[in-house]
Amino acid sequence: MFANPPPDQIRRLLQEVKTIAVVGLSPRVERPSYRVSRAMQGFGYRIVPVRPAVSEVLGEKAYARLSDMPFVPDLVDVFRASDEVGPIVDECIALGVRRLWLQDGVINEEAATRAQAAGMTVVMDRCVWRDYLDFIP
Repeated sequence: MFANPPPDQIRRLLQEVKTIAVVGLSPRVERPSYRVSRAMQGFGYRIVPVRPAVSEVLGEKAYARLSDMPFVPDLVDVFRASDEVGPIVDECIALGVRRLWLQDGVINEEAATRAQAAGMTVVMDRCVWRDYLDFIP
């Protein structure tokens, strides 16, 4: 059974991360993915959009897939449907991603457990922005 890391480990993750690839980042300002990403960018994180059919979001070049990025991000933050997480985890494992965050409502225990078994720190069904506000002074 999957369990999120304890609060001190989430705090440490948020302190160590510099670059966040956001899978499903919408260019529409009213979407949660945009609002959360803009807030995290305001806290100093580099946000890298991962979304086909857009060239840029929040002033950053967008990539169609994680594997199109020229570097491995510190964290992959997922704003996609729960049933789409499996292939994202496969791509993360292949790329050597070390940290995976599944946003509020994104729940896929099988994929999260598989990511953990591959050595990733996984946070599921939590908001990175809310946790930042709760854990980082």
